[in-house]
Amino acid sequence: MDQLQSKFRIAELPSDPDDRHFVTALARGLDLLACFRRGEGSLANGDFAQRSGLPRSTVSRLTRTLTRTGHLHLDAEQGRYQPGPALIALASTILGGLELKEIARPGMRALAAYSGASVGLGVRDRLSMRYIACETDEAHAAAMNMGVGSRLSIARSSMGRAYLAVCDEAERHDIVEELHVVDPEGWAAIGPGVQAAIEDHHRDGCCRSFGDWQPGVNAIAVGFRTAPGMPVMALSCGAPAELLSPVRLLDDIRPRLIALAHSLCAGK
Repeated sequence: MDQLQSKFRIAELPSDPDDRHFVTALARGLDLLACFRRGEGSLANGDFAQRSGLPRSTVSRLTRTLTRTGHLHLDAEQGRYQPGPALIALASTILGGLELKEIARPGMRALAAYSGASVGLGVRDRLSMRYIACETDEAHAAAMNMGVGSRLSIARSSMGRAYLAVCDEAERHDIVEELHVVDPEGWAAIGPGVQAAIEDHHRDGCCRSFGDWQPGVNAIAVGFRTAPGMPVMALSCGAPAELLSPVRLLDDIRPRLIALAHSLCAGK
């Protein structure tokens, strides 16, 4: 694998001035993402430069861009990069499976059956949350209409709010700024609810969204990292309001959802 990577570095492909459809910047970004090797935890800019053959200045701009798009995750304390949530989501969609998904699936399935609801595992994809795993109670599957690859608003969904509650302050600030730029009026309306949800997570261990994401849909979510420095993920449980009340979500489902998230952090 390493020999193939070094032989076919995208950055070292001969340029073709007649190929107007070849985007060099995109190719270089993909080349950086291909630098990761199985079993490695993280890479620094120097590692990327050595493996890709790109100048350090170019690598710095690319890693900054890929971090902003969510394809890389920066561990600021170590100054090293790991695959980010957008890259994880893409890999999950293409390959159809992550080890964590398989670890989480039995617990998610059991909680879905117990609650009569949908239980999702998601990661951030820019201003959305994307399901990388989903288990739904068979009796109510048609009512939920959610599955792997489904997107939810990061500001309106319980899953997105749980992500915002757990992510680094700098990342949360960037997301909020982008939300404000994209939809100033919309953010003015939902911003207080987002802040309240973050406070809920700190106090109760979960965020809630009772009709905020979609009218008539109740959900709660727990944000977590599987290990320090790893990207934030979120587990949610939700259903139409007539199937799952706020009281049952908070009193009965919440401790079970928190326990499931803790089991994934512990690798159990």
